[in-house]
Amino acid sequence: MRTIAAFLLILGIGCAATAAPRVPRGRAVQTTPKRTGDSAAVRAEIQASVRRGLSFLRTRQGRDGAWQQYPGITSVCTMAFLRHGITPSDTTVARAAGYLARLAKPSGALYTDQLGPAQALPNYNTALAMTALHLTRDTRYAPVVRKAGDYLAASQFDEGEGISPQDRRYGGIGYGSREDNPDVSNLQNALEALRETGRPRTDAVFRKALAFLQRCQNRAESNDQAWAGQDGGFVYASSGESKADEQTKKAHSSYGSMTYAGLKSYLYCDVQRTDLRVQAAWNWLRANYDVQKNPHMGDDGLYYYYHTMAKTLALWGEKHFTETSGAKHPWAAELARAIVRRQRADGAWTNQNPRWWEDRPELSTGYALLALAHCLQGLD
Repeated sequence: MRTIAAFLLILGIGCAATAAPRVPRGRAVQTTPKRTGDSAAVRAEIQASVRRGLSFLRTRQGRDGAWQQYPGITSVCTMAFLRHGITPSDTTVARAAGYLARLAKPSGALYTDQLGPAQALPNYNTALAMTALHLTRDTRYAPVVRKAGDYLAASQFDEGEGISPQDRRYGGIGYGSREDNPDVSNLQNALEALRETGRPRTDAVFRKALAFLQRCQNRAESNDQAWAGQDGGFVYASSGESKADEQTKKAHSSYGSMTYAGLKSYLYCDVQRTDLRVQAAWNWLRANYDVQKNPHMGDDGLYYYYHTMAKTLALWGEKHFTETSGAKHPWAAELARAIVRRQRADGAWTNQNPRWWEDRPELSTGYALLALAHCLQGLD
C-alpha cells in the first residue's frame, strides 16, 4: 500500500463557542462526569467540552476555509460543527463549506490535486466532503452532493471495471485509484455518505457492497476466502490484510475500529440484526468492549475508533451495551467520559501516536467532537 494511503486510512447549538481557558497546553482539564448514570451531568460535561473543542477549531481554520489544507480533515471538522447544531450561516461553517464546494470536479468528485496525485484520494475525500455539504442543508450544494454521490457509486469495484462477483474485490470501494485495493474503511465512509444523502436502500451499490463486506469478516460460513477465521470480527481488506497483525502477532486479526465499521456497513446495507453475519460481528464487539483503547490496536487510530464506535452504537440504538460476561454499560456516558478525560487544556484532542495523522490536533479534535455528538444521541 502506498505511504499516503497508510497515513490516511483512518482519515466516517447555534451559539458561538467560548474561548479556551489559559492553562498550559500539556495539562488536561478535569471535567469528567462523576457518575456515568447521571445523564444530565454527563450531558452538561459533554456540552462544556464541545464548546472548548469547537473554539479550538475556530482558531485553526485557514483563510481559505480549510483545516490543514486538506479536504478530508476539513470535512471532519465541518461535520463536527454541524452535528453539534452550529448553523450553516456561521462564518466558520460557511467558509469551510465554500472551500469544499469549490473542489468539485467535472466528474463529480470532491478532492484537491494541488498536493499531488498521491494525496488526491478521490473516493475518501468525496465521501466525507459530500456528507459535510449535505449536513448544511443548503440547497445551493444539492447538485454538488448529488453528482458526488453518482461519482462515488460508480467507483465501486464491479462489472463496470470487468470485475466479476467471484473476485474478492467485488463490491468494495478504495481510495479512488484503480491500482488500489478496496477496504472496509473507505467502503464504510462511502456507504454512510450515500445513505445519509438519500441514496435508496434498494440501490445496487448496497447489494454489491455486501459481497465485499462478508469477505472481510472472520466468519468462514459466509466468507469464501481461504484465510477466514471464526471469531466474527472484521479485518481491513478482503485479502485478509489486518492492521492489527503486528500487535497480535497473528495473521488476519480482527480489531475494534474495523469491526464497528463492518457492523455499521451491514446496517447501512439494510441487513437485519438477526442476520448471522451481524450477530457474529456484534458478539465480537461484546467480547471486546473497550472505551480506553482500540481493541487489538491499542492507541493506533484511537480517535477514529471512538468516532466509529459512537456512530455505530448510536445507530444500533440501545442505551446499554451488554458484554459477553453479562456486564452492562451505559456506553454513551462511559465513552463520553473517556473522551472528555483526554481533552487538552486548549480544547483540543491529539494522539501521541502519530499513526494515521492522529497527532494532528485538527483531525483528532474533529473525530472526538463527532464521537461526542453521537454520545449525546445515545443519552437521549
